[in-house]
Amino acid sequence: MNDLTPENINVATWKIPSPLGIIGSHANGEFNGMTASWITQVSMDPPLIGVGIDNKSVTFNLMNQSDFFTINMFSPDYTKVFVKFSKPAEYSEGYLNKEPVSLTENSVPIFDNASVWLELKTEQKIDFGTHTFFVGEIINCKTLTPEERVAYMGDTRMKYGGVPRGGHE
Repeated sequence: MNDLTPENINVATWKIPSPLGIIGSHANGEFNGMTASWITQVSMDPPLIGVGIDNKSVTFNLMNQSDFFTINMFSPDYTKVFVKFSKPAEYSEGYLNKEPVSLTENSVPIFDNASVWLELKTEQKIDFGTHTFFVGEIINCKTLTPEERVAYMGDTRMKYGGVPRGGHE
């Protein structure tokens, strides 16, 4: 019995537990924040984190032009932020889509309301078709609420993964 249909792939892959985060990026005076769910640690020494980025996104273009990016994770009680960053962001001094941000020494935005943020230096990029896997070494990080878990897909009505649909076709 083979149940391999696009819908079954989508439903199955949406069950993979991953944190939701906002990827902060900057290059040549342009800033962006993008909701991402494909985030994972890939090494302990050095501490490396990987994130899958849509090859058609503004963030992909900015990350290709810069050596630095951030991952910002939020409380499960503050999930409205993820919807704000499902499309390209507008930057105004100290804000992305009206969310307060600070810039790192490398001019990459970190979100002031994030419960955890990591700044990373890109070490490797691997193109896998629809997405590129960016691997970065943690160069700075902060956890504001160590006892609280971060939001993940199950805390929202968002769905991402599986097979191409919508903007990926």
